Amino acid sequence: MAAVAQCVRSALRPRYPLLSFSLRTSPRLLCVATQQKNTGQNLEEDQSQSQNEQKVEPSSAEKMLTEEKAKLEEQLKEVTDKYKRALADAENVRQRSQKLVEEAKLYGIQSFCKDLLEVADILEKATESVPKEEIKDENPHLKSLYEGLVMTEVQIQKVFKKHGLLRLNPVGAKFDPYEHEALFHAPMEGKEPGTIALVSKIGYKLHGRTLRPALVGVVKDA
Repeated sequence: MAAVAQCVRSALRPRYPLLSFSLRTSPRLLCVATQQKNTGQNLEEDQSQSQNEQKVEPSSAEKMLTEEKAKLEEQLKEVTDKYKRALADAENVRQRSQKLVEEAKLYGIQSFCKDLLEVADILEKATESVPKEEIKDENPHLKSLYEGLVMTEVQIQKVFKKHGLLRLNPVGAKFDPYEHEALFHAPMEGKEPGTIALVSKIGYKLHGRTLRPALVGVVKDA
């Protein structure tokens, strides 16, 4: 091969000096081209690797952002739940406080009413103890005293009613343990068992709540 190349160069040297020059320099050019090609491939590989790394980096960043978002959503859910519970507790406290205030307005006079009931009982016994046959014009002092007691009893009952205090005189009604207190049980002809035959002491209710139960006698089966 070397001899052939030598023959070609010697034959072409006189006529085509440029061709001879190109043949001498072509191996170098081939080497340079090969190096440039390899360099280009390396650059392409580096670029593709950097692109892959760039693709991987956003994926990890997105994963971190997703985890952070999930944590923030969970925290928001917990805070919202606590806020709703706090609102519910505050509303319950407000309602209870309002109920206590209303009950205090209604039942704040309860102890005072209990004391006045004793006065009403005394007035009732006083009027009942006066013999009706003795209330005559011939006894003006007794008549005036009796009428004064009756007027006082009527007036005190009006005051009781004004403040929501009502009498319980349940003769003939069904026995109710929330409103009545049984002193005895006895069979009675013509009376339905479980009904009240006798009221020993009048009861009272304050705004629908039993302030003092009526003391009664209850009919039972024979």
